[in-house]
Amino acid sequence: MNGPEIQISFAPGLGLFVSPERRAGRTTVTTDGASSLGHVVESLGVPLTEAGRLLVDGLPVDTSHVPASGETVVVEGVGRPQQVPGAPLRFLLDVHLGTLARRLRLLGVDAAYESADIGDPALAALSAREQRVMLSRDRGLLRRRELWAGAYIYSDRPDEQLRDVLERFAPPLAPWTRCTACNGDLSDADKDAVRERLEQGTEKTYDVFAECVECGRVYWRGAHHSRLEEIVSDAVREFGGATTG
Repeated sequence: MNGPEIQISFAPGLGLFVSPERRAGRTTVTTDGASSLGHVVESLGVPLTEAGRLLVDGLPVDTSHVPASGETVVVEGVGRPQQVPGAPLRFLLDVHLGTLARRLRLLGVDAAYESADIGDPALAALSAREQRVMLSRDRGLLRRRELWAGAYIYSDRPDEQLRDVLERFAPPLAPWTRCTACNGDLSDADKDAVRERLEQGTEKTYDVFAECVECGRVYWRGAHHSRLEEIVSDAVREFGGATTG
């Protein structure tokens, strides 16, 4: 870039994305005089999914604003809870976030998940087609223009990932209502109707079952239920919802 100079600073939470010299406060950026502020922000490393208000000389502007010489720009972080306009809130997760997808589904959150690496263009197109918020740790994917909406997952620990998504988007929770395998809805199942799909020990030990209306998977409160109940209880206690299941 070789043109007007602006002064720019980033919210502390965005320091992860920018070079070390831009984390401490206001720095100088030379623009080309034609690119939008959104382009400038992304060129400095911050996906627009993670940028909140853009302030120029103290006033909010759109990402399409073309910076002029001498302007002072402040890039804020995304406000929480974040409002996503349009479609009912639902998510799309990339191949690296399988555990997070299963935990969101456990809480009744609509979370589509691609278990195969179908590539960034296909993921972005799916996000747009189904109007889903793309969740990813891939900064390049989150910069794709065709995304419906997106969010960077800051942690690599599933517990922290789940808390971050629930805090950021505040999705309504309805635990035990979705299939953790395929994201389909669960319905109560009569034991006689699913008996042929149960192992002998399960048939003798349990009487309450649910079945996925999409893939037919059968659920019951098995030995793993206590750990799942802990995840659900912690989420409901912190973010609201019902624990019945």
